[in-house]
Amino acid sequence: MYSKLLTLLLTLSGITLHSQNLIDSYQREIVFTSVNVIPMDSERVLENQMVLVKGGIVSAIGKSIKYSKDALIINAKGKYLMPGLAEMHAHVPPNDNLESHKEVLFLFAANGITTIRGMLGHPSHLTLRSKINSGEILGPRLYTTGPSFNGLSVKTAERGSDMVREQKAAGYDFLKLHPGLTKETFGAVSTTANEIEIPFVGHVSFGVGVWRAIDAGYSSIDHMDGFVEAMVPGIESMVEQQTGLFGMFVADRADESVIPNLMRGLKDKNIWVVPTQSLADRWFDSRFTPEVFLADPDSKYMSKQTVDQWIDSKKNLMANPQYDAARIDNFIKLRRKLIYECQRNGVGLLLGCDAPQIFNVPGFSTHNELKYLVDAGLTPYEALQTGTVNVAKYLSISNAGTIKPGAVADLLLMDGNPLTEITNSRKVAGVMIRGKWLSKSDIDAGLRKLVK
Repeated sequence: MYSKLLTLLLTLSGITLHSQNLIDSYQREIVFTSVNVIPMDSERVLENQMVLVKGGIVSAIGKSIKYSKDALIINAKGKYLMPGLAEMHAHVPPNDNLESHKEVLFLFAANGITTIRGMLGHPSHLTLRSKINSGEILGPRLYTTGPSFNGLSVKTAERGSDMVREQKAAGYDFLKLHPGLTKETFGAVSTTANEIEIPFVGHVSFGVGVWRAIDAGYSSIDHMDGFVEAMVPGIESMVEQQTGLFGMFVADRADESVIPNLMRGLKDKNIWVVPTQSLADRWFDSRFTPEVFLADPDSKYMSKQTVDQWIDSKKNLMANPQYDAARIDNFIKLRRKLIYECQRNGVGLLLGCDAPQIFNVPGFSTHNELKYLVDAGLTPYEALQTGTVNVAKYLSISNAGTIKPGAVADLLLMDGNPLTEITNSRKVAGVMIRGKWLSKSDIDAGLRKLVK
């Protein structure tokens, strides 16, 4: 009963690759005509170009290029083509349910997210990554952490060291650190990870602190976890319940004169930062209410159970006796200042929003994060760098993050120029993943199937 189109869409969502049309779209030359190219090698637009893709690689760019007579022609007049975006704090459901994996993969792909870093790993993700890499499943390139290192999973230093070795042997790309680690268990985890060369990323446990985290050599610190606490005098005498998540309840005590030292430490140790500011603006800010989210058209892609859980989390936060709307507003402003200072001081920023987390829908929320980065003081070009060239540099991939001959054909076609208005990144007109083309009609049809 399924048409070839639906077969293609389901394949993108994770079903084994059977569509002959999709196979042909990889083998066949594809040409974008009359397109405005945002190459991301500098802040510029190459107007009215042709872009030729062969076998998943950008083959040529120019005003006039040769291509085969049976090439697929994509008329992109008036549209803008940029490298696909990366979401560096994504979540693939940590279970064996391929259907749930497929939904998340499609939501990311439909939004031009062509690379994701899964931040709560599961053994099934190793298989998923392998099938994506082999082309059996079409979806964003997947980098994955292993299962969480936290106060429950790592109760002794010995266990921490063993887990590091186990996850390295299993083939995970990163280790994911969560709250609850002690100085002793964190020391064992970080020392072993550095010895066997597997990067560790994520949260900074309250008992560890950001200065120790910097010295240990995190690969990336996500959520700017520990940044605010590091700026609060007397933090040593406080308990975590007093400070709140990411220091939200003590941000009014922060000494901003500490910021230069913090930036210097991050830069000197080459520690990257994934701000996930969308989480702060949507979960913590009193002005972003459940009603605001329910009026957001993106909300229709989340189940009622998930939305109800998000609403309960928001209400519980605002019911906390320590919650004060004005103080939280200042906390969010401080986070924005920290983002801007990272950019200004050459600390590497990576795009990530922690979806699906409170009021953050996979794929769509990555575009929200771009807007929040601009709100923090970055230019649209700088914000786009965090999801393109910065990611390629972080992952040490020389042929990604830009559009040039020889680059991988992970591309996002838009109806507007995101360099002049960052929200134009949401105006998706088509997506290419490893040279496989998904038109706007393909994407819309696939999204309709995911409405809850």
